[in-house]
Amino acid sequence: MISIRGVSKRFGTRLAVEDLTLTVPRGVIFGLLGHNGAGKSTTIGMLLAQVMPDAGELEINGCDVFADRARALARVGAIFETPAFYDYLSGWRNLRIFCEYTAPASEERMRDVVHLVGLDARIHDRVSAYSHGMRQRLALAQALLPGPELLILDEPSEGLDPEGIHEMRNLILRLNAEWGLTILFSSHLLSEVQQLCSNLAVMREGRLLFAGDWRLINTHRQWLCVRVDRQAEAERALLEAGLVDEVQYDGRARLATGADVPWVAEWLVAQGFRVEAIRPIERTLEDFYLETVHGRDPVSAASRPAAETAATTPNGDAR
Repeated sequence: MISIRGVSKRFGTRLAVEDLTLTVPRGVIFGLLGHNGAGKSTTIGMLLAQVMPDAGELEINGCDVFADRARALARVGAIFETPAFYDYLSGWRNLRIFCEYTAPASEERMRDVVHLVGLDARIHDRVSAYSHGMRQRLALAQALLPGPELLILDEPSEGLDPEGIHEMRNLILRLNAEWGLTILFSSHLLSEVQQLCSNLAVMREGRLLFAGDWRLINTHRQWLCVRVDRQAEAERALLEAGLVDEVQYDGRARLATGADVPWVAEWLVAQGFRVEAIRPIERTLEDFYLETVHGRDPVSAASRPAAETAATTPNGDAR
């Protein structure tokens, strides 16, 4: 659906994107991650032909974004940067006006889209009375009206409350599963990206660090949390027995090659330790992101005392 080859962009002396090559397959939900200034919005701006690249090629559905802009963007919907509306007009009137700019939409199509985004009860109210979440849903309705095959969303959950984030997540999942849309979105909310997609790209300072299915990387590095009586003695014994090859603060240990959690539990009981708790530590997207961007093992880093990690570990968002 999307093909980016060797794309670079500078703004004066600042390098925004450097030699980016990336493919987004048809039919997936694809996440674009990175801190502020990583190049995410610049990349989306180039895909939407709003930012001219200095080098490289961008194609959507086989059409060059700049050489054949009309065809490339004909089946693309987007929420990019802050949605702008005529506040003194109703949501319905705003959608009708934007349809005149893009492609005509029937009354039935408009009603279907308005119902999908949950604005039935307020669509004829002035936009000036809309909350931020309602504006986001109106922007999504605007993006969906032309019947896109590709939906590009730049921080769709930014500024939403927990309920709004939940609704936006479910909308994205529904649009992919029921409407068959390919969706490319950028987000700071790693927990949201983890629930929405496995395919993603990680950028840092304009460079691509990773692209693909993050769940398939380093799956052999399994950590577990162990709580037993005589904790220090048990940790030393596990290392000496070769069941774990690293022990960290607060009962975290990394399994040795070939070992598993039941084996460790049985061994501890056989050695006379009273097991209070033993469980695998699920690897999260935050773990993977920190590994990729900062080049360190996040489970190991998270296990150090809080004072040591406060200056180096983000609070869960890929800012």
